Amino acid sequence: MDPAIHLALRASLALLFLSAAWHKARDLSDSRRVLAAYRLLPENVVFMAAPALAVVEITVAAALAWPGFYRLSSWAAVLLLVTYSVAIGVNIVRGRVHIDCGCGGPMHRQSIGPWLLVRNSILMVIAGLVAAEPGLRTLGIVDALTIAASIISLAALYAAADGLMATWPQHRRLRGIA
Repeated sequence: MDPAIHLALRASLALLFLSAAWHKARDLSDSRRVLAAYRLLPENVVFMAAPALAVVEITVAAALAWPGFYRLSSWAAVLLLVTYSVAIGVNIVRGRVHIDCGCGGPMHRQSIGPWLLVRNSILMVIAGLVAAEPGLRTLGIVDALTIAASIISLAALYAAADGLMATWPQHRRLRGIA
């Protein structure tokens, strides 16, 4: 893989996990409420699990940013995304699609649904790609601009897709689609 693409994907994943950790850490009571709503952990574990998730996400983000740890951190990102997907999938099967996914923090409520599993699968593929050894070539100024533009574009694409998926159930109800 081209090292510019590799770096852009690594940085984008790091930004995503840093953002997720920020949302959890800035309102721990809301994070605990969201985690408890999944009904997968005993109540006494939820109290410590919510801040622990934020710490894990910060650690993954930092490790993705650190050149020597990209392989380990990318697999940690895959494992975290698999864990989130299992939690979402279990609740979808239970019919509990009304709960907040916890993806965007208290200011951005989003019910769980199959689209989150698709989104997480795409992110897992990206994290898996980041685990690959980047190609060897010297990066130049054009690469720096490409990397910066890629990070901005990927963040905007993610935000747009996330916003669309958050409002999709309302659009379906308004149009009378089941």
